[in-house]
Amino acid sequence: MTQLATDIIGTEDLSASCRKLENGNSEAMLVLPTIHCGGCVSRIEKGISRIEGVKSVRVNLTSKRMTVQWAGDHPPGILDALRSMGHTPQLLGQEEQGKDKVLSMLISALAVSGFGASNIMILSVAVWSGVEDQTRTLFHWLSALIALPVVIYSGRVFFASAYRALRRFETNMDVPISLGITLACILSIYDTLHDGKYAYFDAAVSLIFFLLIGRTLDHLMRAKASTAVSNLARLVGHTATVEEDGSFRTILVNDIRKDMILLIAAGQRVPVDSVVIDGQSDVDASLVSGESLPLTVCAGGELRSGYLNLSAPLHVRATSGTGDSFLAEMMSLMEGANAKKSRYQRLADRASRIYTPAAHIAAFMTFAGWMIASGDFHAAATAAITVLIITCPCALGLAVPMVQVIASRNLFGTGIVVKNGEALERLREADTVIFDKTGTLTLSEPQLSHPENYVTEHLSIARQMAAFSRHPYCRALVAGVADIKRLDSVFIREVPGQGMELSLSGDTYRLGKTDWALGTAQGNVNPRSSCTLSINGALLDEFYFKDSLRLDAFQTVARLKERGYKVEVLSGDKTEPVAMLCRELGISSFSGAVTPQAKLVRLNDLAATSHKVIMIGDGLNDLPALAGSHVSFAPSGANDVSQKAADFILLDGKLGGILHAIDVAKLSNNYVLQNFTLAATYNIIALPLAMAGLVTPLLAALAMSASSIMVVANALRLSRALRKYGAT
Repeated sequence: MTQLATDIIGTEDLSASCRKLENGNSEAMLVLPTIHCGGCVSRIEKGISRIEGVKSVRVNLTSKRMTVQWAGDHPPGILDALRSMGHTPQLLGQEEQGKDKVLSMLISALAVSGFGASNIMILSVAVWSGVEDQTRTLFHWLSALIALPVVIYSGRVFFASAYRALRRFETNMDVPISLGITLACILSIYDTLHDGKYAYFDAAVSLIFFLLIGRTLDHLMRAKASTAVSNLARLVGHTATVEEDGSFRTILVNDIRKDMILLIAAGQRVPVDSVVIDGQSDVDASLVSGESLPLTVCAGGELRSGYLNLSAPLHVRATSGTGDSFLAEMMSLMEGANAKKSRYQRLADRASRIYTPAAHIAAFMTFAGWMIASGDFHAAATAAITVLIITCPCALGLAVPMVQVIASRNLFGTGIVVKNGEALERLREADTVIFDKTGTLTLSEPQLSHPENYVTEHLSIARQMAAFSRHPYCRALVAGVADIKRLDSVFIREVPGQGMELSLSGDTYRLGKTDWALGTAQGNVNPRSSCTLSINGALLDEFYFKDSLRLDAFQTVARLKERGYKVEVLSGDKTEPVAMLCRELGISSFSGAVTPQAKLVRLNDLAATSHKVIMIGDGLNDLPALAGSHVSFAPSGANDVSQKAADFILLDGKLGGILHAIDVAKLSNNYVLQNFTLAATYNIIALPLAMAGLVTPLLAALAMSASSIMVVANALRLSRALRKYGAT
């Protein structure tokens, strides 16, 4: 891919962007826009790891990012090594604009090549029809006038990639493509200058056009798989409020240092790990720990980055900097997990390994054989060029993207977003399914348990009081009630971390924690699955809440087990509610109070025993597992970062979509294999004819186009098969 970003970074930039680790090493993340295959990943990791001082290096093909760790502060020649390998590194944040430019460049190159191919083909039809010599020469020159700018502009996608490979004395799939295009143009110019009967500009431009279709589709599928790391960093916002000498000022989150005093407003996420020094509030820790119940914190309470402050302002002291926080640890875990997933070799990647040497060998043997047999350089060159054109991987380049686009379109119609085309290939291989609990098997909002059992008058008062609060239990109390009589706000107040208090007709009503509502104690910070309604300190009622199970959770788990999948639950929630839920669903393998690191360790253990895991989760504590699993799903209610990390998003929140996606993935794989078979059959038939000189470059271009159309037509059959299957 052509390198479009112009931001050149130096050693000082890399030093400034790195973070210090506890072991004294430095770690930085770089963007490598020009990597495009597993070979690039392997070469970079081997090359950088050989640099003295480098401790570890991981390259993620999907996100095109490299995480490198070195001893000390000064980067030991990492940037120079990358540039010598033909890659221009960028810092995080510089790549977003580059992604847009790459897509824009591909689309414009595709449009130009399509325009050129259609116009040159019109001129070629006239030549094929047998026009007179002078008119034929004129049409050849007109074709050259159109083709050469098109080849230079649109062909740069392949030329730049081939140049980078050859400069390192290596080869890739773009080398024979570039060679075939270039030689076809040179031969066509020669024949035009010498009034030859045929010129092959149409072959060169058509070749570029069909290849760019596959390249653009592939880029679009990969672009959806953008990493969640940058989105994770943005989760807590860009700025924070710091207190110094009794005054407040706004600073960048990246400038937060240990022991700074911060103000965390209600509704704001905690930017770094910290401890409360003043104030009391409820916090939502579900995205971080998976704990479904809100936690009450007061002075001395510990907070982790990513917690959401719910009810009252808090003054906190930072116990870590931005680079050492819980979120920073998540970023590091995710990059490591993503790097392992990126080593997965797609079917197309494996097929391309065979194509490149085979095309070169066939072209060389053809040229050598014709030179030995006839001594005619023009005939030998024409035959060799014909071989390169006829074996051009247009059909191979379209075989996978066309099927993935059609499958993705049909899945979207059933409420499933495919983030990564490669995930369709990985999904069919899975044999184990691991669920998170809160927000995945259950809904993230608590639900009032058996509302019909409560005294109507008590429930009405509680709902009127709860309408003034955004606490999860208050939202559960008023959920599903269309018309709630609103109290005058002057009679009601919210006591942070405790509950709601109502003064009415000389009576005091309290709705909240039992000890506070009954006036028996103060400052209880232990969460409970109930809240108490009292009048003047006397108990009126106690409302209980439960996790609401997703409607199709039971059916989905049962069907997965029927199909032979191993099903587990890994949750950050307490072990007791996890165990209760798993008994209800019939899941025997489960763990509660699991940390993000432990989830990833469990996935790695399963992978070490050759299990391919589907992970379904929705919280920050699931991010490393989502990134490190063989394939991953996130429900629509998941936070944006989890949705970015997942390969599939269940838009309607129905877990049954997992089963449907598996079926579509397996059916799609059948059509991919059919396309490869068609492409291979075409080459088996066409290659001997080209080597024997029975096919001209023009006929080779037509045959190549026909094979591409054949692959596209077969891929379209998948759409009909999916409609018949029910995946409209």
